[in-house]
Amino acid sequence: MSYRDKDYQCIKVTIEGDIAIIQYNRPEALNAANAQLVIERSEAIFEAGQDPEIKVLIMTGNEKAYSAGGDLASMVNYGVKEAREFIDKNVLGGLTLTNLPKPTIAMIAGVCMGGGFENALCCDLRIAADNAKFALPEINVGIFPGGGATQRLPQHISLCQAKELVFTGQMFDAETALKYGLVNKVVPLAELKETTMKLARQLAQKPAFSLRMAKEALNAAWSSSLEKGLQIETHGWSMTFGTKDAKEGMHAFLEKRKPTYTGE
Repeated sequence: MSYRDKDYQCIKVTIEGDIAIIQYNRPEALNAANAQLVIERSEAIFEAGQDPEIKVLIMTGNEKAYSAGGDLASMVNYGVKEAREFIDKNVLGGLTLTNLPKPTIAMIAGVCMGGGFENALCCDLRIAADNAKFALPEINVGIFPGGGATQRLPQHISLCQAKELVFTGQMFDAETALKYGLVNKVVPLAELKETTMKLARQLAQKPAFSLRMAKEALNAAWSSSLEKGLQIETHGWSMTFGTKDAKEGMHAFLEKRKPTYTGE
């Protein structure tokens, strides 16, 4: 059964044209992630990435919570083995989202903490409502972030800032997240979906293969040497010249008309 039609327990999948929306659906727990949610989320993300009709993926929660993080009630009795299995699934799902061959946007309202914040960091772009609250509070319950924050956060902000957030578990608001460069934009809650969908539709009109190659090159800047990153960039740039979209884009520019991209 396709992810489009599957009756998930902990998430909802909505398709709006060529945009897929994966929504956390555990409102009774502020969308905290238990093992079932992690499995469902990873499956839906992977399948949306493979769906040829989908051009952009949006991750979101509800007005009160993007996700409050890991569900402590479900993991409080974990031993080392169970904890490692749980976090391995989280990390693999995060890598799937980070490396998805199409643009991803986190649409964030309410609390975005712990593993929820880590999931949002895996998205390419982040739009926050003015009621969004961020934190990595794991240190306050005797653990520390294990879903990627210790690695991804210092790629967005300074190491000393990242250490302060991880060491203290302090909460900060959407405007502070914007100041840190952790979100692209802060908008009133009532305008969050409209703003996010406008951006998603804009991206959906771009040449898909060129976006994919650009994303691979930008991601390489985080994890590769300059020389290797430049190799990935030049390879991807050259590859775009084999697409019809590149020819269309250049001819449209020279002919002073708007290009029409087909994804070919």
